[in-house]
Amino acid sequence: MIERADVTGVLLAGGRGQRMGGVDKGWVELDGLPLVTQVLQRLSPQVDRVVISANRHLDRYRRLGHAVVTDSLPDYPGPLAGALGALQEVSTPWILLTPVDMPWLPVDTLSRLSGAIGEADIAVAHDGRRLQPLVALIRSSLSGDLAQWLAAGGGRVVTWYGRHRWIQVDFSAQEVQFANLNTPREVELAERVEADYVRSPGSRHE
Repeated sequence: MIERADVTGVLLAGGRGQRMGGVDKGWVELDGLPLVTQVLQRLSPQVDRVVISANRHLDRYRRLGHAVVTDSLPDYPGPLAGALGALQEVSTPWILLTPVDMPWLPVDTLSRLSGAIGEADIAVAHDGRRLQPLVALIRSSLSGDLAQWLAAGGGRVVTWYGRHRWIQVDFSAQEVQFANLNTPREVELAERVEADYVRSPGSRHE
């Protein structure tokens, strides 16, 4: 089992937020709290430290008390550019990627991924319906390969994973916790159901 002290959490908050109307999704509120705050509450206890990858509102993110990095490549080349920026700053042998629009991230994400990884370099969550490529445990030693791949024009997350030993880890019993809030409508619907479902006794969000 990989220990918490061996892992840096990398919170990906550097996207354009196009489906959210171009706003910075980290500061979109759900139930009165920004999404970034809600994800941090679930991610931080699982890892040694957190690095936030952001490209806007940097001072605001820094006030959350975590290191903040920006993309080293221009024009929002994708989430792996954010991962690379973080990899260049971390000293732990592993990173745990998480997106900022997943407020119900399972609190056992690290333990489940690390328990399954074996000799692989990357373990990725699968929610039972689809792969969740931005919820992944990744060896930090892959930083150099990622930098070269991005510089050569690579972009698709799963394509880069395919260059290495990677596995999928079944989270189908927690599928609902991998909901991404990508649009204002999805946030509105989440607001409606949260009190009845997320906080109910025995909820799978707990």
